[in-house]
Amino acid sequence: MLESGRRIGLGLAARGDVREMVAHALRAEHLGFESVWVHDSYFERDPISYLASIAGAAHAIRVGAGALNPYTRHPVVLAMTGSSLDDLAPGRFSMALGSGLPLRLDQMNISHGDTVAEVSKAIDLLRTLWAGERVILNPSVPPLQPMFQPPHRIPLYIAGYQGRFLDLCGEKADGYLARPAESLPALRSMKERVRRSAEAHGRSLDAVEFAGYVLALVGDTRRDALNRAKREPFVIYMMSVLSNISLKRAGFPPELRDEIASAWRAEDYHTAGGLIPDELLDAFLACGTREDVARKALEYHEACLDVPLIQPILQEEEQVEAVLEAGVLYATDGRLSASRTASSTGAKPVRGLGAPPTPAARRALRRLEAWYEIIRPFSFTASSIPILAGIALAWTGGHFFWWLAVLTLLAGLALHAGTNVVNEIYDVRQGIDKITSPRASHALVKGALTERDAFVLAGVAFTLAALIGVVLLAVRGWPMLAFGLVGLAGGYSYTGPPFQYKFHALGVPLVFLLMGPLMVLGSYYTVSGALSWAPLVASLPIGLLVAAILHANEWRDISEDARAGISTLSARIGAPAAHYVYVGLITGAYVVTGAAAIGRLLPVTTLLVLLSLPVFVWVLRASELGATGQVRALSMIDLKTARLHMTFGALLVLGLAMARYV
Repeated sequence: MLESGRRIGLGLAARGDVREMVAHALRAEHLGFESVWVHDSYFERDPISYLASIAGAAHAIRVGAGALNPYTRHPVVLAMTGSSLDDLAPGRFSMALGSGLPLRLDQMNISHGDTVAEVSKAIDLLRTLWAGERVILNPSVPPLQPMFQPPHRIPLYIAGYQGRFLDLCGEKADGYLARPAESLPALRSMKERVRRSAEAHGRSLDAVEFAGYVLALVGDTRRDALNRAKREPFVIYMMSVLSNISLKRAGFPPELRDEIASAWRAEDYHTAGGLIPDELLDAFLACGTREDVARKALEYHEACLDVPLIQPILQEEEQVEAVLEAGVLYATDGRLSASRTASSTGAKPVRGLGAPPTPAARRALRRLEAWYEIIRPFSFTASSIPILAGIALAWTGGHFFWWLAVLTLLAGLALHAGTNVVNEIYDVRQGIDKITSPRASHALVKGALTERDAFVLAGVAFTLAALIGVVLLAVRGWPMLAFGLVGLAGGYSYTGPPFQYKFHALGVPLVFLLMGPLMVLGSYYTVSGALSWAPLVASLPIGLLVAAILHANEWRDISEDARAGISTLSARIGAPAAHYVYVGLITGAYVVTGAAAIGRLLPVTTLLVLLSLPVFVWVLRASELGATGQVRALSMIDLKTARLHMTFGALLVLGLAMARYV
């Protein structure tokens, strides 16, 4: 246990890599967390598999199943599962029981009547089976003789917020497990009802342990965390399903929930996120710095919870580590002062956390992160692949100067970086990118950079490209001036005035030309000093896939662009036609390459691109699901297309380079 004696647990959802989940649990155990709980979310992964893996790997941390229900797992199955997990985690396994979400039960065509009575019967049956007693479940068959008596007593928790569930908890449960997004006033009221029920049944409230999930999102600042929470679909969903009682207890009108829910159902996440006030998030979640989250956990502890279970809203490595650090602060720092560290309080330093960075270091790090965010280096494959294709063709032809190849690549990346920054500036000005936009960099909208900073950064990138262009102009002559001017104008005018061709349904065709033929032919000429049909042919499949990335983005954002008054190609032709155009673009890349190889316009080694077909099928499947109205399938379609472009392009470049020897 951690130094102060405050008990803290980790809450996790049954999603993601099982091995990563085990690593999170072991990290929590190493830091002194007393428990890790995994809850059952239908249509995600099975929590028991995660719990078994954690129980088998850990040695001290408690393992909790919260919450399971007797409708989808018969009490006999629950008893068998509990016995096995208690064997893996001797004396460290707990089980919470609830009724399950009625919506999910209905989706599985499972009838549910008196849920409280069903859970009560399940508790009685579990304890009877674990005691090894014979049970008659069906008078038409012989009695059941359990053969799985657990070696230790397994505590049973109630996980239900209705009044009768609270009464049941006071009557016969070992603990209560509060659901995620429960307010402090609600928890105080619920604990009081459990106390009254316990006294009515001759029990002490001390016999009932209170634990509960504290949903947390950690940021460098409280503002950053709140802004990010408002653009997370899960958070928006949680705010849209709050009950009238929960809202009333926390002091909010149900009409606010109704407005958020209406925007959620319309898939207008920008509006939904914008409707959520900071105070609503503060009432039901823990958003802020590590210190803020630790203070929130302390508020829950003082209000009701013996064991707060801090659960990351975003179950990614950085956020899991951040909530673990918040848990350590909660358990070790009595005053939770932002200016005091574990060493200054006299507590032993927690291994692995280290000293916090200085304010100056934090500011510098945030500035670097903002630059990275707005420049978006992860998108550079869209420009590097066509440039490398031109370089590979020059290499194959024997006309190759490595220093020219390096300068060409640097100029192309600088041009791409400047284009990304200008795109962000004018998307924010146009109202397209907001704090709730899922794919925007948010460096500007959250104030990490000013617009002036962004213009300076874009100017530096374009200036670097221009300076390299001057060197190349001196080597290759006036054609370089044409390539350079077209590239600079095309990059800036994507969203920059006066042309802003992205907003006039010209983005897809012009991106095809600029990042296909222009880049491949330009880089080939720069390195080799010659012109040829081969780079023009090679540029076609690359250009098609680059255009497919942009088209996928526009297809996904049709409704948002329409609200902003933006006329993209997808918006003009409509979603069904946009789907067909998308399939044509990605399929066309393979058709063109195959035809060119057969016609000897490209080396036969370029057929290596066929090795990318599994990625093509994966992306095509996502597009088909998206075309049927499955919004989640489209949410990542642009990133999936970028992966196809990168895989296809890398194989094409390799095939072009191999032609020198084959």
